[in-house]
Amino acid sequence: MNEMREVEVVVIGAGQAGLSGAYHLRRAGFGPDRDFVVLDHSPGPGGAWQFRWPSLTYGKVHGMHSLPGMELTDADPARPSAEVIRAYFDRYEHAFDLRVRRPVDVRAVREGDAGRLLVETSDGIWSTRALINATGTWDRPFWPRYPGQETFRGRQLHTAQYAGPEELAGLRVVVVGGGASGTQHLLEIAPYAAATTWVTRRPPVFREGPFGEEAGRASVALVEERVRQGLPPRSVVSVTGLPLNDAIRQGLADGVLDRLPMFDRVTPDGVEWSDGRRVDSDVILWATGFRAALDHLTPLRLREQGGGIRVEGTRAVADPRIHLVGYGPSASTIGANRTGRAAVRDIRRLLAEEPVRSVAV
Repeated sequence: MNEMREVEVVVIGAGQAGLSGAYHLRRAGFGPDRDFVVLDHSPGPGGAWQFRWPSLTYGKVHGMHSLPGMELTDADPARPSAEVIRAYFDRYEHAFDLRVRRPVDVRAVREGDAGRLLVETSDGIWSTRALINATGTWDRPFWPRYPGQETFRGRQLHTAQYAGPEELAGLRVVVVGGGASGTQHLLEIAPYAAATTWVTRRPPVFREGPFGEEAGRASVALVEERVRQGLPPRSVVSVTGLPLNDAIRQGLADGVLDRLPMFDRVTPDGVEWSDGRRVDSDVILWATGFRAALDHLTPLRLREQGGGIRVEGTRAVADPRIHLVGYGPSASTIGANRTGRAAVRDIRRLLAEEPVRSVAV
């Protein structure tokens, strides 16, 4: 399709960050399909949550924060998180009439005429004065490279492909990664697998006691400083550590969470270290995280020498029309809500010379 349509703001992505941005646009008087549009490439509501493995129940979710304007209440902790959050996002989109367009793939964002941006999609081209990018990370799983990886005769999969522990029953599994996903995978897989081995680049850091506001602000500030410098962001969780809950304590006591340092190479039959140690395995599960899905912004040349996009608040320093919500310090669920509001406040200032009409929410 080559149809060109004009709006004031395009929102890319309808996960937590995108829906937060869309909600605050409505609150500020922007009308959906008239002043702004939300484009989402997923088949249905739920953002990346809809792709989570079935055994990740809502009770295991690490800090899901309600969207602005509608609390998530009475969720069954035993129900798969994908189902709970998909249904919640669906209700939310309808309650606030956000009119998310899907499935729409955004292929590129380019410079247009008269200071506008052109958003090229599978559903035509949108011309816009400002952009809220809320594409998250799920579409860019990070696969580290190690010598011999291509020789492995078993199966290699990433967290993004993990469907649950049953598929690994009776197999010898090496889990790579010291984050929340890695520990969750290990605790789930251990009762099913013939054997599990846990390897991480750095020793895992477990956090005792409650995680207060002051500690939260300090952790977010560390991530924020990286994006201010134009470096690729680390996740907020990577600097907060892992909560030492009952399940983790049991895993440590049982030896399931007995961590080994990172192996040096992959062999056809498993992994091995330079000191001669080796572990035979049938599966390597890479719980190695994700990177920001920003390839569609490449034509705008926003990246710094350090490899990241320098951001102040949510605004790309190189282009004030671009706001990255859910990037770096706003990648947490509560951070996405707050920065959705901040992005819209800045966008209103940018567009102030042409006030939008009032729309009741």
